[in-house]
Amino acid sequence: MTGAGATGSGPAVVITGGTRGIGLGLAREFLARGARVAICGRSQESVGKALAELGDGVVGAVCDVADRDQVQALWDEAAGAFGRIDHWINNAGVSTARRPLTELPPDQLETVVSANLLGVLHGSAVAVRGMAAQGGGTVWNMAGLGSDGRTVPGLIAYGATKRGTDYLTTGLAKEVKGGPVKVAHLSPGMVVTDLLIQDYSPEELAKARKVFNILADRVETVTPWLAARVLAGTRNGGTVAWLTTPKIMGRFALARFRKRDLFGDREPVGNTEAS
Repeated sequence: MTGAGATGSGPAVVITGGTRGIGLGLAREFLARGARVAICGRSQESVGKALAELGDGVVGAVCDVADRDQVQALWDEAAGAFGRIDHWINNAGVSTARRPLTELPPDQLETVVSANLLGVLHGSAVAVRGMAAQGGGTVWNMAGLGSDGRTVPGLIAYGATKRGTDYLTTGLAKEVKGGPVKVAHLSPGMVVTDLLIQDYSPEELAKARKVFNILADRVETVTPWLAARVLAGTRNGGTVAWLTTPKIMGRFALARFRKRDLFGDREPVGNTEAS
């Protein structure tokens, strides 16, 4: 594990996939609130870049969340640096290309399931076991498109993993009930990252932007609120959600009066890691 930040007494937070997007934004906001932070990414290059951006108070490691041994090593190194882990956020994720299931190559399906579902299973198992041994802590699993059962053609593989994560989180909360560990849902809503706009043609993105500009938010808007709520805590099995149903209804009602442009000159991108 690299970086400087083992000193201090603030709460210790581990964020998988914390080198970009929502994960990197959360790391920045936790640090601003006095927390000590550990992040991981798939390459030394991505981890090193994130550490340089974040500065003091954070450590990082290369970790493939689909590999249980690497996830356990991440826990061991973070716990060794900080003494204990108060919050573990299973954030790492990828998506397939925006294509019908029959057109997706098997390797893309295997990658998205490995990262988004198997990775959350491994992260949850390692964190719950470690937190039980230290006497407490909270595991947060990141919601996304599909968590609530909503389906979007072209993204059903990604949505299936998020639906599975929702089931996993609810079920695991029941398994740990009565013990010192809590398991909760963390829902950032629709956030403008590469994962949101990938694989759109310019024409398709122009149409999608109309909805995105009503419902979506930038990373720097959402992550301060999420970080504060995570540190405040929630009940076992609880949900911390940014984009609630009343907020959605209110935004559509105000859309004709409030014009938003969240994209600027952003261009469509290919299939990338979420964070």
